Amino acid sequence: MTQQYYAPFIAVEGPIGVGKTSLSTKLSEHFQTNHLKEIVEENPFLSKFYENIEEWSFQTEMFFLCNRYKQLEDTYEHCLSKGQAVVSDYHIFKNLLFAKQTLRDDHFHKYDRIYRLLTDDLPRPNVIIYLHASLPTLLDRIKRRGRSIEKSIDPKYLHQLSEDYHQYIKDHKRVYPHIPILTFNGDEMDFVNKEDDLNIIIDQVKHVIKKQEALFL
Repeated sequence: MTQQYYAPFIAVEGPIGVGKTSLSTKLSEHFQTNHLKEIVEENPFLSKFYENIEEWSFQTEMFFLCNRYKQLEDTYEHCLSKGQAVVSDYHIFKNLLFAKQTLRDDHFHKYDRIYRLLTDDLPRPNVIIYLHASLPTLLDRIKRRGRSIEKSIDPKYLHQLSEDYHQYIKDHKRVYPHIPILTFNGDEMDFVNKEDDLNIIIDQVKHVIKKQEALFL
C-alpha cells in the first residue's frame, strides 16, 4: 500500500488494563481524528481463553488476527490513503506478541505464516505511544472496569505479557528506528483524571507529528 498523503497514524499500545482505549479516545477527541478501536468482547473465544489458555489460544488469536486485518485494511482505504489521521488503541503487531506467548510451537508456526501473509502490506503507525504500569496497577484497573470475560486472567500471564511488551518495544526501536515511540508510565501519570498529565502526552505527540510533517513535505 502506497500512501500519497501524510496522515498521522497514532497507535497506543501496552498490556491489558493499562489504559489504551481511554487514552486513544482522548487523543482522537483532541485532534479530531478517526478512532480505531480493537474488537475485544466480540471475540467468542476470549472468556474460554482466560479460563484455559492452552485449549483456546489458537481460536482466540486467529479471530483477533482476521478482524484486525480487516479493520486496518478498511482504515487505510477510507482514511489514511485520503490523508485523514487515525488514532488507534492497538496495532496488529501485538498479535504476534500474544501468539508467541500462548500458542504451542506447531500452532505458532502455522499462525506465523498466516500473520506475515496478511500483514505484509498493511499500514504501520508512524507514531507509537507505549503505556506501561506495574502489575498491581494493571490488576486494579482490570478489576475496576469489571469486564466479566477478564475475571479469570492469571496474574502470571499478565506479568509475562508486560515483560513481552517491554522487550518488543525495545526490538521495534531497533528494527524501525524511524518510527518514534513515546513511552509513559501508567503508575506515575493519570491522563484520565488529570488534565496536566494528558496535556504532557498531547504536547509530545504534537511535537513528533510536526517533525514528521516537515520530513514528509
